[in-house]
Amino acid sequence: MTKQTENWHSERLGRQIKVCRWGVMGTPVLLFPTAGGDAEEIERFWMIDVLEPLIAAQRIKVYSCDSTAGQALLGESNQADFAARAQQKFDAFVYHELVPLIRQDCRDPGIEVVTAGASIGAYQALAAVCRHPDVFKLAVCMSGTYDLAKFMDGEPTSDHHFNTPTRFLRDMSEGPHLERLRQRFVLLTHGQGKAEEPEQSWRVADVLGRRNVPNRVVEWGPEWPHDWTTWRKMLPLYLDEYVR
Repeated sequence: MTKQTENWHSERLGRQIKVCRWGVMGTPVLLFPTAGGDAEEIERFWMIDVLEPLIAAQRIKVYSCDSTAGQALLGESNQADFAARAQQKFDAFVYHELVPLIRQDCRDPGIEVVTAGASIGAYQALAAVCRHPDVFKLAVCMSGTYDLAKFMDGEPTSDHHFNTPTRFLRDMSEGPHLERLRQRFVLLTHGQGKAEEPEQSWRVADVLGRRNVPNRVVEWGPEWPHDWTTWRKMLPLYLDEYVR
């Protein structure tokens, strides 16, 4: 399998960051790490192995990057203002630096990107498509934690509000952004085993539904915990279903 790694200094993050790509052709899938994981986490946990049939068939190309916002929250400070600023910078990096890199790599300046992730990675996938429906067309969100305030110390800031779809979508004005988002799709899937929080998915689905954003919730049974064993079963199944 073809793998390519890029390392460069991000001006928006003010640090070095790594981006990896697996595959040579197909729909670009930006797969966010969990929590504070790095760009190669998905390879270490064998997610790339289970996606290999889709990659080999040239249906998808998989990209991943260091989770700098998660690293800041979990490894530097969980103060609400600091963590929200770190997330804001990460979002700017994804939109203004990483998406152009993906489009250049795909040799298509207008190609739309699929997002995916598990746990906090699911939050990143949801936030990406809800904040930037002009470039992201589908989010596959597995076992998500969709409001990071539960990990923060202090009152949530305005940055946190605008980083969190379950907050900002409630009061978003009608207009081009919301109309574009209504042309996108969000899949919310979770197990009911150890450490899973099914109510997280249903809360997001309620917010999306009230704003007429297409979405679907899929519950797996109590034998499926909050773990890579679950996500390695889920992601190939749903990418095969939704990516053409």
